Amino acid sequence: MLERGWLIEAGRMGYLEACQLQKRLAAEVIQGERGDTLILTEHPPLLTIGAAGDRGNILASPQALAQAGIEIYSADRGGDVAYHGPGQLVGYPVLHLDRHGKDVKDYLRRLEEVLIRTLAGFGLAGHRAPGYTGVWVADAKIAAIGIGVKKWVTFHGFALNVDPDLSHFSLIHPCGIRDKRVTSLAELLPQAPDWREVSARVAVHFAQVFNLAVIGDKIRSRGEKE
Repeated sequence: MLERGWLIEAGRMGYLEACQLQKRLAAEVIQGERGDTLILTEHPPLLTIGAAGDRGNILASPQALAQAGIEIYSADRGGDVAYHGPGQLVGYPVLHLDRHGKDVKDYLRRLEEVLIRTLAGFGLAGHRAPGYTGVWVADAKIAAIGIGVKKWVTFHGFALNVDPDLSHFSLIHPCGIRDKRVTSLAELLPQAPDWREVSARVAVHFAQVFNLAVIGDKIRSRGEKE
């Protein structure tokens, strides 16, 4: 029997607003007031640094980042430095791992599976890379994953590059990786897919992988002002 879950299509949302939303939902999940929930969103240009991140992996000066309108935030997740921006699909699963095996490594592999299945739907062979978290196509990283877990409830999540400005990744060593490049669906396909289409496919595969019957809980249309 499928568990009842929720899908929040948050549209374009500021990073701090997204963090506040996750905290509120996590409290509801812990208290049993809400089922497992997936937030799908898109951020304005910004950098986040994980709990063990190295600021030396930010290559641009504060002045250059400010001129580009890119802010920096500390994040209570694993991983190093990450870029988020328009054209990237960001997913924040708020799940109670009591219902999903209580195994963080397995949870990470299942997030990767969601993204690998999504890429397969576009004819792309996504894969895992030994020693790294995330999803790759050939030798280029197309999706990053950085999570947090508190009281067995997850927060933060994944970022899939649909059609972002790939030049912004040159401002950092993405995820602390210095010898691999970053790619996107737009770069690999003849035509960039619509962000909404990718979002819908991710939601379907997420429900399948986590055995959820997902219902909608839309709070904002993509492109509306914050």
